[in-house]
Amino acid sequence: MRENHVYRKLVSYTKATEFVIHVYALIKKFPREEQYALCDQLRRAAVSIPSNIAEGMGRVSDKEKAHFLEIAYGSLMEVECQLDIALKLNYITENEYLEIDKKSVELERLLSGLHSSVQKEKL
Repeated sequence: MRENHVYRKLVSYTKATEFVIHVYALIKKFPREEQYALCDQLRRAAVSIPSNIAEGMGRVSDKEKAHFLEIAYGSLMEVECQLDIALKLNYITENEYLEIDKKSVELERLLSGLHSSVQKEKL
């Protein structure tokens, strides 16, 4: 794997990819009938987080970087919503929910900080 891309050095990117792996592990426990519904939505939203970090950091303008980080944040919110639903449907346990929620909160902070630093570069 090439290490020369800036996004690979970001803690937010590393944590986002770890978050995706955690989401995938949880999805394996979902009922079969959810494979093309909630599971598919969760997969796409989760993968969108590190993907948009990478795409944003590959952009030249700070405005575009900030925009893609906002999309990554929105995808994280989508995952949180879908995990709320999964909990209410008893697809995941309360402990599983709390564990991934901690990771989500950390990722929220990292994305917010990265977004702020990109915004400050514009000034």
